Amino acid sequence: MRVVELRGAGVRLGGRSVFDDVNLTVDAGEFLAVLGPNGAGKSTLMRAILALVPLAAGNVTVLGGAPAQARARIGYLPQRSGFDRATRLRGVDLVRLGVDGTRWGVPLALSTAARDRRRSERERADRVIELVGAAPYAHRPIGELSGGEQQRLLIAQALVRHPQLLILDEPLDSLDLPNQVAVAALIRRIATEERISVMLVAHDVNPLLGYLDRVVYLGGGRALTGTVDEVITAEKLTALYGSPVEVLRTSDGRLVVVGLPEAPHHHGHRHDE
Repeated sequence: MRVVELRGAGVRLGGRSVFDDVNLTVDAGEFLAVLGPNGAGKSTLMRAILALVPLAAGNVTVLGGAPAQARARIGYLPQRSGFDRATRLRGVDLVRLGVDGTRWGVPLALSTAARDRRRSERERADRVIELVGAAPYAHRPIGELSGGEQQRLLIAQALVRHPQLLILDEPLDSLDLPNQVAVAALIRRIATEERISVMLVAHDVNPLLGYLDRVVYLGGGRALTGTVDEVITAEKLTALYGSPVEVLRTSDGRLVVVGLPEAPHHHGHRHDE
């Protein structure tokens, strides 16, 4: 099934063109990375798919219809810098908030149907916590957990409502390399086992390279889309970034991208791109 389709899509913000004539498709169960230099429009593209930013040109369909109508079937993890160490909310409660933030308080008199729904929701939360491998620490305060542990619980929260599309904005940001690779592997497994399409925004493609189906590189107001081998070449990335980029192949066949501009560290707020 075609989960996302953009045809000739363009966005203008503040009177300037962010990107233009973007053509993109995402199929069921596909893991796709959205990459490119700062300011290229990666987050803006995700927000257009979420109907948070209007298109100035072209069209976009999500799950067969208008993006706004598909929101309930999309799991979204916005960019964030982590939780303060003083945050006492347990991981399991964070995940349960993903079902319905208004329904996880102290229950009053509940009907049998409401009790059954509550039980089903709690079982779903427990299942996705198991799925992301967070069960051993899900009952601890989230402020005490490592960045990688927090990120797994946030991914579980985005999964708890049975989404067909998962949009993750910089989930690897601020993680060390082993945790970046572990989260990339986790997302690949979720896409395959749950048949969920995943669009992941990233600055650094290297931790993702072994797990992706396709990539979209945004730069200079345009987009390159295709498989890793089709898009990630020295010539194409050098032209896109406007500075020399090398693409090496290791002895075991893995690609490594060298020379990309350093991504800035984010502190507490997201940057529109």
